[in-house]
Amino acid sequence: MLETWRWFGPDDYVSLDNIVQAGARGVVTSLHHIPIGQAWPLEDLQDRKRLVEEKGLTWSVIESIPVHNDIKLRKGQYREQIENYKTSIRNAAKVGVNVVCYNFMPVVDWTRTNLNFDLPNKSQALRFEMTDFAAYDVYVLERPNAVDDYDRGLLSKAKARLDAMTVDEVESLEKNIIAGLPGGEGSYNRDGIRAAIAEYIDIGVEGMRQNLFFFLEEVIPVAEAEGVLMCIHADDPPFSLFGLPRVVSTADDVRALLNHVSSVSNGLTLCAGSFGARGDNDLVGMAQEFGPRIHFVHLRNVIREEDGSFYEAEHLGGDNDMVGLISALMDEEQRRSDEGREDLRIPMRPDHGHLLGEELNAEKVNPGYSFMGRMKGLAELRGVIHALESRTSETTGSRKPG
Repeated sequence: MLETWRWFGPDDYVSLDNIVQAGARGVVTSLHHIPIGQAWPLEDLQDRKRLVEEKGLTWSVIESIPVHNDIKLRKGQYREQIENYKTSIRNAAKVGVNVVCYNFMPVVDWTRTNLNFDLPNKSQALRFEMTDFAAYDVYVLERPNAVDDYDRGLLSKAKARLDAMTVDEVESLEKNIIAGLPGGEGSYNRDGIRAAIAEYIDIGVEGMRQNLFFFLEEVIPVAEAEGVLMCIHADDPPFSLFGLPRVVSTADDVRALLNHVSSVSNGLTLCAGSFGARGDNDLVGMAQEFGPRIHFVHLRNVIREEDGSFYEAEHLGGDNDMVGLISALMDEEQRRSDEGREDLRIPMRPDHGHLLGEELNAEKVNPGYSFMGRMKGLAELRGVIHALESRTSETTGSRKPG
């Protein structure tokens, strides 16, 4: 597998030199300075690629070219936004960056309630706590009809939790949920998020799915013509928040969108942590079924709780079968090699590392994107890959693409 690393650009706390030190060879980055909906200029893409290549690295994946809300809602300037998106795809192809990750999550990007959850070993992780989320949704945001989305037991716990919070704790919870995170699509105030939520609730799950399908019908032919592989990221968490429609949360969701436009350019980012936050998602089975259309992988692990809460675990220590997943992905790489596909190496990156050591007190670390935590995760994942390669070599006399 191709080891990559997410980099948030020249202002990132983690430098390109750090990425080289971690042993990754590919960079996953985006042009965050370009407003969402505008076409990415060729010159900006060339400048970013030059910065990456000067360090001996390769810009392997764009994560992401954000999809404007007008497209998701199919309103306003959505046709112009789609044309701009097509231009961005064409310009990415011109500079030789041929894998584009994107998501179709409404209103909020990946969502956590606690960005500094204390673990027994004194490190910190990201956590989604259902009780805290319900407390915010029902009693702080006061979303209309929010009480209908939670059972009475959870509502009682949520009210008690809110009553025990200080003003600062409530403000921190709100900031974590709605103020935007690195790589996200902006932030909201309380009135703004209520209005945005209402628009999406009005179109419903099927309306949202049809809008995604329309987007795919428009952009995938362009991607295919340019040799670009589009790969959608799962909803995170993979269930409804704020009553919002979710359309990339289950294997059935993936099956529907891949079947709707049957092109290798219409692919999947298999995020183990996002899909794996649902116990009914079989990650190994998904890797086996959707393997030919998996163009990018996020390898992280979670520990799930009965009420839907979860937190980011050690990369090899959570509820997901990381070894089995990597083995299935390496089988897919071997299949591609046997077919003669050019994209036989699947880019992967370690995702959402813990805060360790001195980074526990660092102010510039993007939540989930510490240097030491991800480097530890990458080392663990690299060990799994090498062990599987060695085992395959011993039994077959050949090595899988790695």
